[in-house]
Amino acid sequence: MNIPKNPRSGAEMASGADIVSGAEMYQLEVMSEEELKGLQLRLPDKELCEPSPGGTSAQPEKASGMEVSSRMVAQYGEQQDRDLALHIWEEQMNMNEPSAQTRRMSMVVSVLKIPEEYQNQRKEKPCPIQSWKNENFQQKFTQLLLLHRSQPRDYRFLFWEGKREMVVEEPGHLIGIGDLFGPSLSTQKEPHTVILHGVAGIGKSTLARQVKREWEEGRLYRDRFQHVFYFNCRELAQFKAMSLRQLITKDWAGPTDPIGQILSQPKQLLFILDNLDKSMCHLKGQNSQHCLHWNQPHQVPTLLGSLLKKTLLPEASLLITARITDLCKLIPTLKHPRWVEVLGFSESARKEYFYKYFTHESQAIRAFSFVESYQALLTMCLMPLVSWLVCTCLKQQMEQRQQLSLTSHTTTALCLHYFFRVLQAQSLGTKLRDLCSLAAEGTWQGKTLFRQGDLRKHGLDEAITYTLLKMGVLQRHPTSLSYSFILLCFQEFFAALPCALEEESTRGLRKLTDMYQTNSPFGIPTTCFLFGLLSEHGVREMEHIFKCKLSRERGRELLQYAREELQRRNSSLPPYSWQLLHCLYEIQDEKFLRHMLTPFQGTRVYIQNDMELLMFTFFCKCYCAKSLHLNDGGQYRQAQMPSDVVLSSWVPFTDAWWKIFFSILKVSGSLKELDLSGNFLSCSAVQSLCEALKCLHCRLKTLRLASCGLTAEGCKDLAWGISARSTLINLDLSFNMLLDAGAKHIFQKLRESSCKLQQLLLVSCGLTSSCCQDLASMLSANSNLTQLDLQQNDLGDLGIRLLCEGLRQPTCQLRLLNLDQPQLSEEVTQILKTLEKEKPQLLIVNKKGEHPSTNTGRNFCLSSPAPPRNLYMQLPDTKDDFLGPTGPVATEVVDKERSMYRVYFPVAGSYYWPNTGLRFVVRQPVTIEIEFCVWDQFLNKSALRHSWMPAGPLFDIKAHPGAVVAVHLPHFVALQGDHVDVSLFQVAHFKKEGILLEKPAKVEPRYVVLENPSFSPIGVLRKICAALYIPVSSNVLLYHHLHREEVAFHLYLIPDDCSIRP
Repeated sequence: MNIPKNPRSGAEMASGADIVSGAEMYQLEVMSEEELKGLQLRLPDKELCEPSPGGTSAQPEKASGMEVSSRMVAQYGEQQDRDLALHIWEEQMNMNEPSAQTRRMSMVVSVLKIPEEYQNQRKEKPCPIQSWKNENFQQKFTQLLLLHRSQPRDYRFLFWEGKREMVVEEPGHLIGIGDLFGPSLSTQKEPHTVILHGVAGIGKSTLARQVKREWEEGRLYRDRFQHVFYFNCRELAQFKAMSLRQLITKDWAGPTDPIGQILSQPKQLLFILDNLDKSMCHLKGQNSQHCLHWNQPHQVPTLLGSLLKKTLLPEASLLITARITDLCKLIPTLKHPRWVEVLGFSESARKEYFYKYFTHESQAIRAFSFVESYQALLTMCLMPLVSWLVCTCLKQQMEQRQQLSLTSHTTTALCLHYFFRVLQAQSLGTKLRDLCSLAAEGTWQGKTLFRQGDLRKHGLDEAITYTLLKMGVLQRHPTSLSYSFILLCFQEFFAALPCALEEESTRGLRKLTDMYQTNSPFGIPTTCFLFGLLSEHGVREMEHIFKCKLSRERGRELLQYAREELQRRNSSLPPYSWQLLHCLYEIQDEKFLRHMLTPFQGTRVYIQNDMELLMFTFFCKCYCAKSLHLNDGGQYRQAQMPSDVVLSSWVPFTDAWWKIFFSILKVSGSLKELDLSGNFLSCSAVQSLCEALKCLHCRLKTLRLASCGLTAEGCKDLAWGISARSTLINLDLSFNMLLDAGAKHIFQKLRESSCKLQQLLLVSCGLTSSCCQDLASMLSANSNLTQLDLQQNDLGDLGIRLLCEGLRQPTCQLRLLNLDQPQLSEEVTQILKTLEKEKPQLLIVNKKGEHPSTNTGRNFCLSSPAPPRNLYMQLPDTKDDFLGPTGPVATEVVDKERSMYRVYFPVAGSYYWPNTGLRFVVRQPVTIEIEFCVWDQFLNKSALRHSWMPAGPLFDIKAHPGAVVAVHLPHFVALQGDHVDVSLFQVAHFKKEGILLEKPAKVEPRYVVLENPSFSPIGVLRKICAALYIPVSSNVLLYHHLHREEVAFHLYLIPDDCSIRP
């Protein structure tokens, strides 16, 4: 074969390497290593297969397809390179090659004959963006939140009429990846089948691959499993029949001989079946046939079904990933599975992902700060896929020195930005519609793998296929010579585009309903994308992309269809899926949704992450609800009229969640009553509430904050908020340790403001006579207040005297005063009786243990904290009790000498122990044991005593793992200023293996916060700074000895530590 040589300059060679034929490079890249070696040996110029300097082998050096192609272009020139490659491959095709190789060579020949204009198109539109997988997402992946429940969550948006029976689902608890196969808390049994389920894009498959990788690296399950095999069920769907031996061989790098020995120990095997949800749609006939032996070939559906039903290797373990929408097809098949829902990234994990994605910390800080300023965008980053899309979009803007601009509020809007602003997919021209056609047909048919013939059928030739591979839209499966979208949700997005462009947008929904064999199409991701595409923003984007004019009525048709579905199902109720709410959120049409949701009353919604909370707030703004209640507040809830909307959360609210939640108050709406009783509000959450209360659109009349963990520190902000809300007439702050300092802030602001408050409830708030002067001033200045409840506060004689001075003022119009002062003197009691005579409209009820007769004939409507008939019942002494969502919770003394206590928390929520400063936030009912320990017993044995000092009591706490979301550990350091150096504080864990120091999540004026804690003897340490003194909050002890010869006063300042308090 005579090929004329044309020596070229170095510049020409570099230029030639830059314009490598895309089709040739693509085919070289997909060739095997042996095929590449064969090609190099057939080249006439042996320089191309010489070893590198210092090499000894005469064989061609190992090179990638890109390297071989670049060398050929540099040596021969682009056109001559194409002619040479074509000649070699045609010659090789005439030889006796294996059929798979021959087919591959045939594809090469056809590709090399691609018209030149396609080559030019690719040169003009290079795509610098790497794909999801090429970004090495695995290394950037951070820990996901995993929620374990005994049954899979009924992931649906629940509508209940008030008269219908309410179904309460188990909340479950968070676990780590290492606990997937751990013993159950209730039965202590280890599962053999674990189902990882969740919505599309939440990270199920990535987590499954992470399990395999960490096992290989010896960090996970090494003591339980000797062999772990990973299978992608979407890829397995293309095979007709195989045995379990053949299946294992696909993920086995070692020799085939020991496979029988491996399978003889099934207890030590773990099979990871990824994406089983989609393959289950094709598992027909598995109910009638079973595979009984690992060496017996069967249809792939039968083989998988036998593993699921445990008829094959019943003692082997299975880890299965599935979408929530397909769980109904899995439940009948599985034997005693453990259900674990993937909830996505936590708030801290989102930030961690950004810092892993960007190589420069400054870029990570800039990107995350930008995202933090857009609450909806930050919330959507809960999904790993969305975090990757956002980072990719922002990275491109940084590289192009653009101002950061990404304000997508929905997943659809973000995908539109990524595909058509970042990847510039519209440059495909008419081929874009061909790609959408391929995606749609695959979705209708339940097909995710496409042969070359499938692509050609839809007009996607090899040149366009290469472009889509380079863009990261498609990926190639080398073993099967097939293609798929890089992610299934990408296919579902492109499948939604033809539906949106059709004249009748609901036609595609009916196709999806038939294909998925479901009564409702709203749980299908393509439907969600369709709603988003038919939003006002989506229609504008499609008109720009496809150069056409679209009618805005298409979105209205879709919403009308959704409304009809909603009305049709309301009579029979099954409950409606959360995906319906997600669809309504994607279309962002508040006006229509407000009209659509008007007929539905008595709604209860369950949420478990902030994305669902974001969708709920949007729903609430459109729903025009008059009252909203968060979680069931025990005794407080029983006293209320049924709320329009009840929101139940399976996990405690974080500060970020509260910010989203309170956005409901910032829009013009009809919400008049908000009940947060029994839900813990941090100082940051109180600030978010007050910002919402100050908003002009807020029209709230009733605010209930009973037992919300409010403290004196948070009352300053709260006072500003409630005083700024002129519409507020009912306020309940009962069962919060406001103390006199916090109450003074409230009273002073209510005295100065134009607030028209009529009812104020302050039961058990730790008030004394010190705040009564400010209370009296507020009463004399506020003519609107008619009801005041001060039960379970130690006001004493002095406090009642001061209070009566305010009540006597003619401007005071109070009509009902509830007290709880059984130890009043006769003089003060007479003052109260006289005051009642002076003001006959005023009823004073001073509970002394018996039901008063003074209430006869007087009718007053009290709505909190208990019904009128229970309001005056004797309450037990709560001196040593926890204050929780259901009121006081008694502690049990287990061992008085060891200062050991036990307490049972009956419901999820926040529990505060005023005597100690301890607070627990729990996600489920739990029993907790608390023992007070001595620091010297632990710290004196450690070198840490020279650099760290105890800053609070030391507790030995015992609780079920995972039951406690957060613990607030008290400290006595007096913090100076607003800025707190968190690095000066550590939480010490004293374990058998030594001392572990853990950084707290927050440091507040009187406590530090430890999230998702593990328990051992723990307490707060403060770093010793030699040059500075450390101010502490102290108790004063003053006494003197009664001796005639000496009068000496002794003054002691004792740190405010409950374990050494005198």
